[in-house]
Amino acid sequence: MRLLVSNIGTLAGVETTGKLRLQGGEMKTLGQQDNAWLLAENGEISAFGSMEDMPSGGFVVDEEVDARGGTVLPSWCDPHTHIVYAGSREGEFVDKIMGLSYAEIARRGGGILNSSDLLHTLSEDELYRQAMHRAEEIMRKGTGCVEIKSGYGLNTADELKMLRVIRRIKESVPMHVVSTFLGAHAVGRQYGHDEYVNLIINEMLPEVGREHLADYVDVFCDEGFFTPEDTDRILDAAAKWGMKPKIHVDELAATGGLPVAVRHGALSVDHLENMPESEFDILRDSVTMPTVLPGTSFFLNMPYAPARKMLDAGLGVAVASDYNPGSTPSGDMKFVVSLACIKMRLLPQEAINAATLNSAYAMGLSGEYGSITVGKAANFFITEPIPSVDYIPYAYTSPIISKVFLNGKEA
Repeated sequence: MRLLVSNIGTLAGVETTGKLRLQGGEMKTLGQQDNAWLLAENGEISAFGSMEDMPSGGFVVDEEVDARGGTVLPSWCDPHTHIVYAGSREGEFVDKIMGLSYAEIARRGGGILNSSDLLHTLSEDELYRQAMHRAEEIMRKGTGCVEIKSGYGLNTADELKMLRVIRRIKESVPMHVVSTFLGAHAVGRQYGHDEYVNLIINEMLPEVGREHLADYVDVFCDEGFFTPEDTDRILDAAAKWGMKPKIHVDELAATGGLPVAVRHGALSVDHLENMPESEFDILRDSVTMPTVLPGTSFFLNMPYAPARKMLDAGLGVAVASDYNPGSTPSGDMKFVVSLACIKMRLLPQEAINAATLNSAYAMGLSGEYGSITVGKAANFFITEPIPSVDYIPYAYTSPIISKVFLNGKEA
């Protein structure tokens, strides 16, 4: 299958240097080619260039798409979501309006435990149906790679049910899906804290490992949830099954989880709303990508992670949606990019890099996704004609996508 996209106003997100992630000042550069064409073969980008330099005889292709002056960008990569969940939690939305904090709602038995109760009553087929609706929604909005976590099961059977649903989604959509086991999202209602940590280590992880249900492991290492010591034990156990960490840290408070994650070679540390600047040096020269979730801060009226300071200190940053029923019921990565600009003071080029190449890195996928690069997957979207890439975060609610292509085929 050969696809030619011609008459591209701007081909953005071009990366030809082989970089797998961008850091500090590198994030200000978003490679662009004006008046361009792009050729995809067998699901991969095979060539691109200027319309003026297109071979005089053109190309023999199976399909040609006229971009009509629209911009082409690599698909968004969303490295932190919880889209497999049951029902919704708009009642807690009203509680938040009335002034209750995330922690107060959790202490009253709401939050994650509420979602766990709902999920327990749902069949795997119904859970899959609801989650597929969300997967299709984010694909239409330009997401081509996504991480999906478990974590609303909170017992062995329901955690496995969630991970099997994620596996079914992987097999059903053209998006690239990675799965993360997040049994340590909260302590299940029927367990004591230490009892539940032992259950994760001695029962859940071996079952997940034997069925090869998770690519990564996560722990909600934060105030009122799991301690750095719990996290250390869980990550040690997960390593025996080949699960690399992607860890929730510093959302509610800085409790010491970030150094543990980095010591274990975590691919990413996520949230960071209460990250102290003293932790910047821990991330420097590490393999770990700081991943910020501005949608969570927006929805919960929480502080925003110090992304601007991280970039100014020479670190890289990825952004993610955190799509979930309680704290971020949206998977719109364009809006996430806008929030990164408006609330975190990232430049449009920095925010787009954070939502493409760096967010692919936060899933271990930047060798295959996240930029317009020969040999990478032909995952991209075409916008309506727009003045510049700066317009994308500027027009923060305007629908701009004309067509979405995943693996070289229109999705």
